[in-house]
Amino acid sequence: MIGYDFPLLSLFVMSIWWMWLAAVLFGLVYAFVDNFKRTDHGGGAKAMWALLILVLPLVGTLIYIVSRPKEYTIPNPRNA
Repeated sequence: MIGYDFPLLSLFVMSIWWMWLAAVLFGLVYAFVDNFKRTDHGGGAKAMWALLILVLPLVGTLIYIVSRPKEYTIPNPRNA
């Protein structure tokens, strides 16, 4: 691998890897917590979303974030 010949390139690649991993973990935690905060669906739906997020972490999180209703998005302070 070319990163072993160039130490700074290896450091850059590892930094990108850790940032990507942190972003994925943040997305998982956000989707999981947001799922249980919502009041528009019941316990069965929350359990199925949680199962989808835990079984297929990246795909389940993306599906959850895309399919949520707009009224549960984070409000923009400039539009309030």
